[in-house]
Amino acid sequence: NTAGTSSTHVTSSQKKKKGKSEEATVPAGASSADGDLIKKIIAAAFFAGFYGIAPVFYENCNKMAVGLSHPSIMYKAQTNQGNIIIVDDYREAYWWLKKNTPADARILAWWDYGYQIAGIANRTTVADGNTWNHEHIALLARALTHTEKEGHRVSRHLADYILVWGGGGGDDLAKSPHLARIANSVYRDMCPGDPTCRAFGYMDRNGTPSPMMEASMLYKLHSHRLKPGVVADPNRFQHVFDSKYGKVRIFKVLNVSQESKKFVADPANRLCDIEGGWYCRGQYPPGLANVLSKAKTFSQQEDFNKKRNSAKDSDEEEYLKKYFDNMVSSPMQ
Repeated sequence: NTAGTSSTHVTSSQKKKKGKSEEATVPAGASSADGDLIKKIIAAAFFAGFYGIAPVFYENCNKMAVGLSHPSIMYKAQTNQGNIIIVDDYREAYWWLKKNTPADARILAWWDYGYQIAGIANRTTVADGNTWNHEHIALLARALTHTEKEGHRVSRHLADYILVWGGGGGDDLAKSPHLARIANSVYRDMCPGDPTCRAFGYMDRNGTPSPMMEASMLYKLHSHRLKPGVVADPNRFQHVFDSKYGKVRIFKVLNVSQESKKFVADPANRLCDIEGGWYCRGQYPPGLANVLSKAKTFSQQEDFNKKRNSAKDSDEEEYLKKYFDNMVSSPMQ
């Protein structure tokens, strides 16, 4: 019995050792094969899902391609009566400028349309998409969003005609609160103590303008004889063109400063990088000296290489801080 018990015990121990030995010697290729199988399953599921959505993706790409291939200044629209029309207002306006203004006419418009005016109307614009000169864009914004009288004071030294986008949607009036903020970033007297210029904009969902917006040159030209009581000053502006669907309006600037026009056109008043060089910057006419004296050079926030240690830089940082605080604390127009 003792021998039998001992024999049984030995056999049990051997079985345990044998089991451990068998587990330790499982081929390495087995786990690798399992991993490959999982990868194949995942890949198959991915491609199955891809082929499932591919037709939808293809269809959406084609629709987008068709939309992007249409000229941006001409598009289809639907009237309130359900009629399909072609809105050709922008080309129509630019073509009017080309046919009805002198070759040396200068057009004041928000910079978004500068290249279109230059390319289609072949007229000089006050600003275009090359907006690297923030101070210049701010001067343009100041003219548009300041009072009609002040806007004319600037415009008569820079332009012969003013073009505005109307008709609702993303027209110039809808953009104007942003224009006012740009103007204020350089001309702080626009909205003293308020970097976001909250005094300029709509007061309610019905499109009621704030007193500051209502007094602006842009509002007067945009809404001229379209809204009750709104008429552009006939001593300063002459309404000369409306596009078919009211998307573009053009006004002739009256009492243009011919002295300023000659100054800007004279090559002798341009600043060249070297004598006889091709890169020559223009200068503002002396007639704008009073306005320009109020400008405060705006430091772009992205100017990381600039050392900010002066009182001016501290003031600029405080301005930016207040700007962003206002943006967060109140809804913008």
